[in-house]
Parts: sequence; C-alpha cells; structure tokens
Amino acid sequence: MTKYIFITGGVVSSLGKGISGASIGKLLQLHGFKVNMIKFDPYINVDPGTMNPYQHGEVFVTTDGAESDLDLGTYERFLDVYTSKANTNTAGDIYQTVINRERRGDYDGATVQVIPHITDEIKRRFVALKADCDISIIEIGGTVGDIEGLPFMEAARQFQLENKKEDIFSIHVTLVPYIAGAHELKTKPTQHSVNKLREIGISPDMIICRTEHALDESLKRKISLFCNVKEECVVEALDAPSIYYIPEALYEQNVDSLIIEKLNIKPKKKFDKTWFTKIKSISKFDKKVKIAVVGKYADLKDAYKSIDESLNIAAAELNTRAEVHYLGAEDKNLVEKLKNYDAILVPGGFGNRGIEGKIKTITYARRNKIPFLGICLGMQCIVIESSRNLAKLEGANSTEFDENTKYPVIKILDEQKNIKYRGGTMRLGNYKSEIKKNTLAHKLYKSTEIEERHRHRYEMNPEFIKVLEKVGLSVSAYHKRVLPEIVEIKTHPFFIGVQFHPEFASRPMKAHPLFKGLINTALKNK
Repeated sequence: MTKYIFITGGVVSSLGKGISGASIGKLLQLHGFKVNMIKFDPYINVDPGTMNPYQHGEVFVTTDGAESDLDLGTYERFLDVYTSKANTNTAGDIYQTVINRERRGDYDGATVQVIPHITDEIKRRFVALKADCDISIIEIGGTVGDIEGLPFMEAARQFQLENKKEDIFSIHVTLVPYIAGAHELKTKPTQHSVNKLREIGISPDMIICRTEHALDESLKRKISLFCNVKEECVVEALDAPSIYYIPEALYEQNVDSLIIEKLNIKPKKKFDKTWFTKIKSISKFDKKVKIAVVGKYADLKDAYKSIDESLNIAAAELNTRAEVHYLGAEDKNLVEKLKNYDAILVPGGFGNRGIEGKIKTITYARRNKIPFLGICLGMQCIVIESSRNLAKLEGANSTEFDENTKYPVIKILDEQKNIKYRGGTMRLGNYKSEIKKNTLAHKLYKSTEIEERHRHRYEMNPEFIKVLEKVGLSVSAYHKRVLPEIVEIKTHPFFIGVQFHPEFASRPMKAHPLFKGLINTALKNK
C-alpha cells in the first residue's frame, strides 16, 4: 500500500518546499523505502517550456521529454531517481486534459465543473506513481490562499477524506520572520497560514518553519498551541551552508521517525548514516577554481540551477571549491573580465540576444587555451565561431538568428519546419549518441555509447562537417550517425561542446564526467 506525504506552503513563495520534500524523501530512502515525488504547479501554462526564466527559473527536462519546474532537478539530485511526465503537472495541463475530454463527449453532456471534474483529474495524478514506490511525496506549488491553487488544495482535502488517516501525512512549510527592530521572531504569519489551510479542510501533521534564527521552546509551544500541531512536529528549518545538509538537520529533529510513526510503517532496513558522512567529507576544500558562466540571464542564478549544482558537485569530488560567477553575454567589458577565470562555460538558451558576446567568449577561450565547455546553444556558438574564424566563412550563422545567412552552419531539421505551437516542438528528452574512440569525449565518458537529455530545435548542419574538421573542429559523437552531438578541438587542453544538457544528469557524489573534466583541467592549468 502506497503512503502519501503532501507538502504545502504558506506566507510567501520560494520557502523551499521542494528541498524540504526531497530531504524528507532522502531520509525515508535511508530507511529502505522506495520514494518518488510529484510536483503540482497551479499556473495556467501547460508547462514552463515557453516561460521566461525570469518568471520561473530553469526549465528542467525529464528523461521522456517533459519540460518541467526546476524542483524536479532537486528531486533527481536528492533521490537519485529519473523523473518523467508523471512527476510534473500544471493547472494548464490538467484543465486542457479535462477540456479535451469534454470536446470528445466523454462526459455525456454533463456540466463540466471544477468539482468534481478538475479535482478528480488532480486526484488521478496524485496516484500516478503508486505502482512504483512505497511513499509518494506530493508538492503543491504556490502559497495557501492563492486563488489558482484552490482546486489543488480541495483535491488534497478530498483525497485525505477518501483514504485512511494512516496513509496520509500533511506538511505545511511556513515563514517565521525576524523583526530586527523588535529583535523578535514572529509566529503570527504561520498562525494565519495554518488557519487558512484548516479553513480549506486540511490540518497539517507537521509544520516546517523557515527562519533565520533558531526557534526556542516557547515559540515552538506557541505554534503548536495555535496551529493544533504536536510540539515535536514543529520543525525548525534554518539556512544551511549546503542544501545537502538539510536531511541531517531534519533527522536530528526526528522528522523521519514522526512520519514513519504516523504512517504506521516499519523501516525496511537499519537507518544508513553513510550518506551524511559522505556529504560532509566532500565539503572540506583546500583548493579553489574560478569558473565564468556566460549567458544572458547573469543576474538570475536559478536560470542555470542545474549547471550551478553540477559545477559544485564536480568540484567537491575533486576536493575543490567552485567559485562560479555569472557574466552577462552583452557586457561590453566581457572579454576583459574573462581574464580572471580558470574555466569558462557557455550554457544553453534561445534567441539572438547575447549571441555575439558568447562567440567572443569562445574565441577568447580557444585562443588562450582556457578550459571551455559549451552546452546546447553553447555548442552551436562554437560551430559559428569556428566557421567564421577558422574556416573563414564570413557571416556564418544559425538560421535561428539569420534566415538568409550564406553559410547556415546551424539550421532547423526539415521535419520541424511546420510548427504550430511554440511548446513541445523540439528534440526533447533522452537520445542516444555514438562516440568516436581516441577523442576527448571518449576519454571522459569511457564509453562509445551514451544517452543524454536534449532540449533544442536547431542542429549543426552536417553539410559543413568536412569544412570544419579540416580547420581543427572535430565531431566526436553523432546521433544515428547523422546529427552531430559533440564537437571538440584536439589541440586544446579542454575545448568541447555538446548538443545535449549534461547538467540534468549530475548527482551528489556522482559528478558528470564533462563537468569533472572541465574542473580537473582547470586545476592542472593553474
């Protein structure tokens, strides 16, 4: 019988519901339970694929090609699972599903309403992973009281009513703000948030309090009394040096034991603290490497969340601290600033803005033998830069940026030209690639066949491969022996571009070879 943990949030957004849920999931895994997580976002967009990163941060891609919230990256990194379409849901997708059924006549002429039709579809998705796990953690995005989130809260209330009490555990994440002028932590926002949740019909079993200062026993008693939650179930969540320290912080407050007791389940194995030890062991750094990430969202770290995590994970495995700086691709002093860095990375993206800055960055890294990694659009910029500066194809470009370029070294596939909608039209999800031997790619992966996640529409034009290889840019991996997947320069210490997104596959203590190779080369070059 699958058990369910619901996680809701109150007071303000971005409190770390996803990290809280993933940390609890990790603790339950260490007890031997099979755990997975599902995200429900109340916005009307069908997925975040067409949303500006300033609105929603990074778009994370699942193995089966679903474009999802960045929280799914957190789930994967903490739980070491592979997420799929079943792990991500939005109000837009749910409403679209119900409306499509109505158009087909599936409801036999009934009046289609939020209750029961929308809430029934939400509940159907609550149990999507029940065959694959012992415990399913369900995170409902947004903040309690938001109008768009009400159908999800109502569905959760109905779900709790329809199932046994011992099968459901409800967690509410709130903010306990510190008022500097009064030198006081205030519990009133938490009280109001829980009261709002209870008005909907959900009484939390546990409250996780995000706070900048430790909660004393009197504050915990107050929250317990006013929110009708046992005192031991009022949990303090202080900021931590690393998000991977949070599971141990929750363990020390018996969060896992309280959940196991309420759900009436027995651990499947003796609790394994090795994970805590390993996490701490890779945080004692005696070296540092400075890495420049050059993109057009330099002031928004969440736009490159998985890249940031991948660089830090890889550096930690090399007993090194990654000092990652985000530089704007449109910065007029960009090249001058690059002189201060040990390694450079150009990430993926869409649109023409900042392209010339990225190309100048690549020229600098190539000429000065700076370790360089280009991801997705970053690889395409390598191809453009090499075409212009090595092959002397003046004006070479991607047809995404110049439809009339004389040298379309990056172009869209013929089968992708008839596009009706902006979302879901790309090469998305896992695709296999064959790697050539005696290449940097082969040395890093130690394999001739890999499978990585993609999110792009434009491809390197195979017509220009021979021209570019003559001037030193080699294609070291292909998809189906036709589409270039990896390019590199053999005479450079580390200069490689990949059409896919390796950052989505990084895990703590399982650094991706591309990121590890980048940092390792940077250390050797210092």
